[in-house]
Amino acid sequence: MPTEKRGNMKMSRRSEQTRNTIIVTARGLFAKKGRKNVSMSDLALAAGKGRRTLYSYFDNMDQIYKAVIEQEINSIYEHVCSAYDPSIAPRDNLRECMLAHLDAVKDVVTRNGSLRNDFFRDIYLVERSRRRVDNLEIQLFKQILYSGVRNLTFLPMNIDMSATILFYALKGIEVPYIRQSISTYFEGNKHVVVDFILRGIMR
Repeated sequence: MPTEKRGNMKMSRRSEQTRNTIIVTARGLFAKKGRKNVSMSDLALAAGKGRRTLYSYFDNMDQIYKAVIEQEINSIYEHVCSAYDPSIAPRDNLRECMLAHLDAVKDVVTRNGSLRNDFFRDIYLVERSRRRVDNLEIQLFKQILYSGVRNLTFLPMNIDMSATILFYALKGIEVPYIRQSISTYFEGNKHVVVDFILRGIMR
């Protein structure tokens, strides 16, 4: 590989690491102090970067906040993907993916402190940021449903519609969970809740 190309790859990796450091540091500050109480100077100091470096990656704090949201949303999908295992029975595979989704949402909620309230207030911004990842998760559900219908684990169904309904049934639990109105009950009964959702598609 030419020296110039290797050098560009190293710079690209360093650039991505710097951007990630800014986002992760911002998330920690937002969680501790709330989004509105964090300045670019606060973030530069906490990240060990100059303000000029921050502005070379982001135009303003709103862009950083959006990047934090996107990273948190991506972490939910990554958690679901880590649970996906086509070698196991489709019912178990779907169940594990749904539980992984809920566990990931819980993790995002519990580790974000004051930022949780910002997420809820900015629910429309969060939802706009989620569209791409939501669609990816629905596609994953479709794969599992197709496998389950083919091997007669699941009832015959419109797979596109069923995957969408399953996903939004799961997603519908999130807002009360974020607001902690069902957290105690839900944590002890999430397996029952998921099995209840799945019961409608089982043979």
